[in-house]
Amino acid sequence: MDLNDLRTLLDYHYWARDVILEGVAVLTPEQFTRQVDSSFKSVRDTVAHIYAADLVWYTRWLNESPSGLIAYDTFPDVDSIRRSWVDLEKKVRGFVEHLGEEGVSRVFKYTLLSGAAGASPFSEMLTHVVNHASYHRGQVTTLLRQLGIPPPKSTDMITFYRLRK
Repeated sequence: MDLNDLRTLLDYHYWARDVILEGVAVLTPEQFTRQVDSSFKSVRDTVAHIYAADLVWYTRWLNESPSGLIAYDTFPDVDSIRRSWVDLEKKVRGFVEHLGEEGVSRVFKYTLLSGAAGASPFSEMLTHVVNHASYHRGQVTTLLRQLGIPPPKSTDMITFYRLRK
């Protein structure tokens, strides 16, 4: 994996984020925070979890290890999550560019939320961030269907590649 591969992963990650946020933007405030049977309490909490995990990984890359995730109720609506995430995107992209080609395989040591020690190459960490988000975007799609809302456009990686051409 090289720097261009990481850039492509980031492009996909943030494109898919925007697709999902567009899909949930149609929800009423009540639907956005309605209690659901899923990994998280609501659509809002599921989307906020994706952002929160991204933030934790970014923080680890800065040699900090948070002991928990940001509170999901920090985000009263889709726009508040979008603003925070777009700001984080700028920081992540800048960090990746600063790492450069040599940083792709750099091993970062960090502390997991459980308190256990961890160490991983940057490329694996960034790949995990994208994969983790994909998993939870699928949950958001299911939750929208359960709420009677049409699902967002496809966030499949092949769709992203096709649209890029």
